[in-house]
Amino acid sequence: MRSFYGWLRGHPLVVDGLLAFAVLTLGLTTGGARQASVVAAPVFALAMAVPVALRRRYPVGAFAAVVIVGGLQVLMRPRPLGSDVAVIVLLYTVAAYRPRSTSVPALIVCLVGSLVAILSWAPSHVVDSTWAFCGVAAVFAGPALLAWLLGDSMQWRRGYYRALEERAARLERERDAQSQIAVAAERARIARELHDVVAHHVSVMVVQADGATFALKAAPDQAQTALTAISRTGRQALTEMRRLLGVLRSADDDSAELEPQPGVEQLAKLLEQARATGLPVSFAVEGVPRQLPAGAALAAYRIVQESLTNARKHGGPTVTAAVTLRFCEKQLAIKVTDDGRRTGAAVRGDGQGHGLIGMRERVEIYGGSVSAGPWPGGWRVVATLPLPAESVEPAEPAEPGAA
Repeated sequence: MRSFYGWLRGHPLVVDGLLAFAVLTLGLTTGGARQASVVAAPVFALAMAVPVALRRRYPVGAFAAVVIVGGLQVLMRPRPLGSDVAVIVLLYTVAAYRPRSTSVPALIVCLVGSLVAILSWAPSHVVDSTWAFCGVAAVFAGPALLAWLLGDSMQWRRGYYRALEERAARLERERDAQSQIAVAAERARIARELHDVVAHHVSVMVVQADGATFALKAAPDQAQTALTAISRTGRQALTEMRRLLGVLRSADDDSAELEPQPGVEQLAKLLEQARATGLPVSFAVEGVPRQLPAGAALAAYRIVQESLTNARKHGGPTVTAAVTLRFCEKQLAIKVTDDGRRTGAAVRGDGQGHGLIGMRERVEIYGGSVSAGPWPGGWRVVATLPLPAESVEPAEPAEPGAA
């Protein structure tokens, strides 16, 4: 049945043609046709039926045509025909497919035409009797009012469904746009993570490789230690890159080895790694440590990691660094300082400055702030991250240790 209804909706001219044939049949077989002249009845019936076949293609024109034919029928004073139902059908069509500014005048025309037809066709005793006249008027005008109400309701429902379809389409477009924005944000996040991982570990490997090159002949043991550190750092870099790139794989790929994101608790391991590469780092925790949300903890870790990476890259061979975490009542303050002297591109942020930009973006996501620049003792990075308001278990970021 659904396919049948679909076929009918796809062939409106066929459906309207069948309806016009029914109107023509009514006009030729009803009692009014037998009382009218032999020539007038078929002509009026045909003239009423033809516009019905074109009602959806030309609603207003078809309605005007049957009104004119009906007016001629009243003027020629033949009896009412069954084909006069075409006026009701086309009034419904105008109300269903045209705005009220068009359908209301059409309704008024039908009501006035009904009044004229009653005065023309009804016997004198009906016209003289108020109750009889009202009854006949109700018979003539009632179908017109009902047809207009049904057509207007159909148009309202059609507009309602159209609005729902447009809203669904708009929501789908918005969903696609939000999906694209989410994909772009995820790609930016992965790019920041890759930059942090690659910049940190590769800088460590470069420093160790340079040291191994100079110590290869003079101090083979130190060269061996440096090569071991390079191997360990490279493996760690590959592990982190594999974890980051795992999110780009299919969701049902169970072979992806995923690990928890690093946080404040992993700073001890990061500082040990920095010291192993020859960067003396001191560490201090002030205040009562508190647990950070996972994203904020990752941001704090990356800020310290990026700051130490920049110190190693731009601070010179004798640079030393200091990391301080200060847990205040409402925020965590992170300060990383070094005594290196930067010049040229290093002062400007090393070209495009993706590391500093990444730090700033991370902190702004959580409502914090970050500043980086020279200070009298060398270079300083200061960042703040808001702490959660609720009371939580204290965190132990790392064991303070000297360089």
